[in-house]
Amino acid sequence: MGLFERYLSLWVALCIALGVTFGKLFPDVFSLIAGLEFAHVNLIVAVLIWVMIYPMMLQVDLDAIKNVRKQPRGLVLTLVVNWLIKPFTMAALGWVFFKVFFAHWVDPQSANEYIAGMILLGVAPCTAMVFIWSHLTKGDPNYTLVQVSVNDIIMVFAFAPIAALLLGVADIQIPYKTLILSVTLYVVLPLIAGLITRSKLQAHGNTERLSRFIHHLKPWSVISLLATVVLLFGFQAGTLLSKPHIILLIAIPLLIQTYGIFALTYVAAKKLKLPHNIAAPACLISTSNFFELAVAVAISLFGLHSGAALATVVGVLVEVPVMLSLVVIVNRTRHWFLPHAPQANPITEKH
Repeated sequence: MGLFERYLSLWVALCIALGVTFGKLFPDVFSLIAGLEFAHVNLIVAVLIWVMIYPMMLQVDLDAIKNVRKQPRGLVLTLVVNWLIKPFTMAALGWVFFKVFFAHWVDPQSANEYIAGMILLGVAPCTAMVFIWSHLTKGDPNYTLVQVSVNDIIMVFAFAPIAALLLGVADIQIPYKTLILSVTLYVVLPLIAGLITRSKLQAHGNTERLSRFIHHLKPWSVISLLATVVLLFGFQAGTLLSKPHIILLIAIPLLIQTYGIFALTYVAAKKLKLPHNIAAPACLISTSNFFELAVAVAISLFGLHSGAALATVVGVLVEVPVMLSLVVIVNRTRHWFLPHAPQANPITEKH
């Protein structure tokens, strides 16, 4: 691991502090950047995430994707947790905490909105950032791509019915512009760019050029992650400083949900005897959230300044530090699992 990856926890902590500080000192600058969006997708953040994902997509080998059928249990595990467990545990935790434990500190209307925001997070599995977590745990990039793609397809059909059921809302309009734009920016375009670049660099069987190119890109991927952290915390600096107690109340059930779902999936992956490079992305996909979609739906249903929108934003803020801690756990427990499943991509093991 390089310098950036080895001390990534430290860099993220510093970037959180920088984001809040700069957001407080230069609110107009961050407001301007926050306004550069289309269909609730911030274009600056989208570019940074694209830079993060592109090096991962360079490792995708279309010829190797067919090997996914040899390990169907990882895909099944992800789908079961994402669509049959996670939304319902999130709803249950939200109700227990805001209707029971925190009932004396939060008015009923706000409590309902916070629960709604948590539910929207729980029904939206991650699309973009999971490629980063998979990369940091040496997950199989081909398998990760298939898992994300299948989840995206299911999300188109399952998001609205499950969200409507749990929210008790008869008709939820999915912001398809947000969904389509996010999937295009975070999956389709970097995948196409990665496949074209891979083909060019591997011309005449020269895999060494591709290996060197990925090695040079790796620091930029981590720099983009850190820049994203600065922006996300800078955007919400005012809220973090003005409502710290509300942020904490929302964060507690979100943290329990995140670590609980991870533990459940990780134990199941071990019981299923999945190889580590499939178990790791399977667990991290099940744990993380598609926050752009959740934020967009919360705003459209409840309003920009609603408790639901605030809850989805808190989900954004806790995601990176929490997922980074899970990456550390996954890497330190590698010996619990079977060796890596064979891949048709020789550069994956090098880097």
